[in-house]
Amino acid sequence: MMSAAEDMGTMGDVRDVETAKKYYDAGFQAEQAGNRYEAVEQYEAAYAADPDDAAICFRLAYNLDLMGEEDEAVHLYEECARRERPSLNALINLAVLYEDRNDHGKAERCLRQVLATEPNHPRARLYIKDVLASKGMIIDDDQEKKVAAHNALLDTPVTDFELSVRTRNALRKMNIRTLGDLLKVTEAELRSFKNFGDASLDEIKTMLAQRGLRLGQAVEQQQQQVKQEVYDQLRDQAGDNDTLNKSVNELNLSVRARKALALLGVTSIGDLVTKTEAELMGVKNFGMTSLTEIKQKLNEAGLDLRRLDQG
Repeated sequence: MMSAAEDMGTMGDVRDVETAKKYYDAGFQAEQAGNRYEAVEQYEAAYAADPDDAAICFRLAYNLDLMGEEDEAVHLYEECARRERPSLNALINLAVLYEDRNDHGKAERCLRQVLATEPNHPRARLYIKDVLASKGMIIDDDQEKKVAAHNALLDTPVTDFELSVRTRNALRKMNIRTLGDLLKVTEAELRSFKNFGDASLDEIKTMLAQRGLRLGQAVEQQQQQVKQEVYDQLRDQAGDNDTLNKSVNELNLSVRARKALALLGVTSIGDLVTKTEAELMGVKNFGMTSLTEIKQKLNEAGLDLRRLDQG
């Protein structure tokens, strides 16, 4: 029996919907009768006739999964997951297979995609706890207390700290109310505020340092998280991290595009793919021509700019 993956390589873009439906119905009848081998054979014929049918792809993956054909099942579930509106059951089943292979990062992403569509999905909520536990993310009581204390510290009003009147007034005008708010602004942003001098800046930096904190810390953590998520999503696409670690100079971009990336602090291809179109277009003198150029160069490397979540 030819596998689904082998069929896919020979069928091209031809769709025979009528034939696919005939085989699908036969496969479904066999499945209901408990004849799984016959069901798989019929579903594979249906898939060969119409590989774009999501229902066929899922039923074939599901039955191969139950038969222990994990490699084929994963391949087909991944096909389901790449569709515009993937089946939630396909994402969950794929997450289970990923977890069985100790690929907890991929499993978590599948489950979060489900929860983004249906936040109270019972199976997804249950499975993601197991996945996070497998990733070593279970928080014990002591750790939970530390997290709570840290959050309470960040919620402390800046007026509770020994700051000068000038500094307090400046922070109030900037709508910086808590210690956590301070971590969301950078030193450059504070300096740009009218009448905010070095004395106030040093005062704030000293106060934060005494508590193991620093200006812009939350911004850096968010950027690093985004970067890591993009790296995880693109690792398979790029083959390994070598491509992502290469300098953007290897893309042979125009002078204008290179200058714009320099203004954003983008030095590697990995840095570039963490940016969205909106972030690039926000750079002064960066136009559609440069954007098109960058996207074309990335596409040639099998990559793309980060897209905002649509879930």
